[in-house]
Parts: sequence; structure tokens; C-alpha cells
Amino acid sequence: MYWPKPGMKKDPEKRWNQPDRIFFGFGACHILAGVYLQEKPLDSFYGEWIVPHEGFNGHHMYVTDGHLAFDFHGYSLRENLINHFRSGWSTKYPEWQADIKRTDFSLLDTIELNRRKHLGPDQYWGDPVERAQRFLNGINHKCAAAKAIQAEFVC
Repeated sequence: MYWPKPGMKKDPEKRWNQPDRIFFGFGACHILAGVYLQEKPLDSFYGEWIVPHEGFNGHHMYVTDGHLAFDFHGYSLRENLINHFRSGWSTKYPEWQADIKRTDFSLLDTIELNRRKHLGPDQYWGDPVERAQRFLNGINHKCAAAKAIQAEFVC
């Protein structure tokens, strides 16, 4: 998990100039998930949202088929992604809890995202949709997904 320097998210240019994994891992995960759903590199994926309980930070959006998940890390087993995320936040904040919700809104619609306190694609320093498309195009999705599944069976 990435913990940016204080104030980083409030400076649009500094936020934009982070490496892709940090940019999509801390503040633009919903854009990456939205572009994934738009481009559909693998079928049967839908959006999920980790929603922290009242008073806590730590939102995260990713895509999943119910077994595999994809986010800025790449492909992993869904349960591993959720456990990794929970572990990171609960280590920093022992009382941290969250719910997992299936997204029922467009992850690329500014109005819908703003209602949920996320930036829309047109509210970033540059074009995050194009950036997410480049990020996704750099991945062999079938191979990466197969590796994540194989990792499940390693003893």
C-alpha cells in the first residue's frame, strides 16, 4: 500500500506526476476500474468498492469476476486483494472496518463520482482515462490472470 506525503492529494500537479501504480493506487483507482470496465480486457468483470465505516478513510475500487480481481497491483485473487487492503488499513488504524459493495454507478461519470467524494476524469491535472488505457494496454491480461489463478494452487 502507498501512503503519500501529507498534502500530495491536494496538489493536482504533484498527484498527477506520481508513477502510475501510485497514481492509480492512491486516489485514481476508480478511474482505472472504470476504464477496465469500458475496455473489457477480460469478460465477466464488474466493479467493487471497499467502503470504510463512518469516520475512516480507505476507499478502494477495483474490478472482479468474483474470484479474480484487478487493480493497480495487477491481477490477484479477490480475497487476497481484500485481505491485503484490510491488513494495511487496520495496521495503521486498529479499529478500521469496511464493507464491500458492488458498484451500481459509472466509474467514469463525474457527477456520480463527486456524489461519492471521488474526482471525475475531467477533474485531474491531465487525462486519467488515456493514462489508464496506456496502463491497461501494457498488460497481457490473459497471461496475468492465469498466473494469479496458478498462484492459488501453489503449496
